[in-house]
Parts: sequence; C-alpha cells; structure tokens
Amino acid sequence: MSDAAQPTAAEVRAAAEAVKTALDRHLAAVERRSGEDDPAVYEAFNELAAAAEAYDELLYDRYDEVTPFEIPGADDSLPPYQGPAEPTALSVLIRRDYAVAEPQRLLAQAARVEAADEDATDDDRQAGTLPGAIGLLFGEFEPDEIASRHKEFGLEEGDSTLWVTAQDEPAEAGEWLESPFDQTDPQRVVCRFDVSAVFDDEQDGLEDLDDLEDADDGPDQADPDLDGELDYDPDEVVSLDDVDDVEVVERERGEPA
Repeated sequence: MSDAAQPTAAEVRAAAEAVKTALDRHLAAVERRSGEDDPAVYEAFNELAAAAEAYDELLYDRYDEVTPFEIPGADDSLPPYQGPAEPTALSVLIRRDYAVAEPQRLLAQAARVEAADEDATDDDRQAGTLPGAIGLLFGEFEPDEIASRHKEFGLEEGDSTLWVTAQDEPAEAGEWLESPFDQTDPQRVVCRFDVSAVFDDEQDGLEDLDDLEDADDGPDQADPDLDGELDYDPDEVVSLDDVDDVEVVERERGEPA
C-alpha cells in the first residue's frame, strides 16, 4: 500500500476512540438488560464488533500491527439466541474439511489397515479405491486421531466449524439418523467455534506483496531466497471435504448469558 493510500494517525486514533465508546455502550446495555434476548445488547454487540474491525484494519494499514481480537464477519454472525433458558440437552454439529493431498499415501495407509485385519475376506477388501480407502480409514480411526495424524494419511486440513445447539430434551435413539443435519436452527446455537486459514492468509498475502514490491527494484534488491530452490514440504498441499471434528477458534455472539 502506498503512503498516499494509508490512513492518517488521526484516523487511527479516532477509530480507537470509537472502540472505547462502543465498549462503554455495550457494557451499559449489558448492565441494564431486560432479559436474555434483549435487542439492545445484541445491537451494542454488533456496534462493538464493527468498531473493533474498523480499528483493526486501520491499525494494520497505518502501522502494520494487529489487535488480539477475532472479529466475526457480518455474514457469519448468528441471530439472537432463542433456545431454552436452561437447556436439558445439547447437539454438537461438527464439520472439518480436508484436502486429499497425497492419494497414494492415503491408499497405502488403508492397505496397511486392511492387511492387519486377519478376518477380512476378498469380498471385504476396499483399500484399492480412493473412496473405499477413505471409508476404511475413517471407520478405523477416531476423528480426533485423524485430525492429529492427517499428514500421515495424505490429508491436509481445511476449514472447520463446531456449533453447539440447545435442545428441549434428549432425542430418542435413532430419531434423527436419516437426516442428521436438516433441522439445525441458528437461533438455538449456544456458541460456535470456527477455524480457517483465511484468518492468517489475509495478513500473509499482504506481507508477500510487500516483499514482491521490494524485489521489483532489480536483481540486486531481490530476496536471495527467490534465486534458489523454494522450500517445499510434500506433506502440505491441496483440498477436499467431508468429515467430523474440530479445533477451537472463534466465538460468535448468540450464547445465553
């Protein structure tokens, strides 16, 4: 970013003051809330999130510094919580995406699992195809173990999310198995946690652009690392979908107090 496009120090200071004001308004709304779903609290929360996000952007543009806050995007924010005040049951909805970065490694791991099964017959063999190998591995290992060992299975982690939703009472056994994800009510989400490389990639991309601009001045100015071999880890590549389990990260507004 050029100096002409940068915000002024006064603009950054004004954004910081706006965050302070929004904090005071949010606290005041919480202190005089009329109930768990007080719209004034929800509105104050959104104003605080917007002010903090604006300050974070200006701070980075001007000083290349960031805040410690994770600000949920407007499109990702949840509606006010409308579930039971005292939930007697919870449903945890989890999605984790993977990239099949190394299919041959995945097939090899599935073949090892299959070979170790002394009771398997030829009709049971499924490690020879990619879908079969995926089904075999996810049937053999817990989702948490696959998450911690994903590189061993030729996978690369993508985005993940976890939603905790409140229920009026525990579901009957087998009640929702035919369509487990069809009846999710965002207004019953107690809390949500998201993980995405986009949170880091946006900053990394800006830093990479700055490095490239410096290198444009000529070979004498270029980064010497660009003249040699690029660092490359064969265990880190591409992207797929479909699985379970999660890692923490971002907490959305929407939980009951």
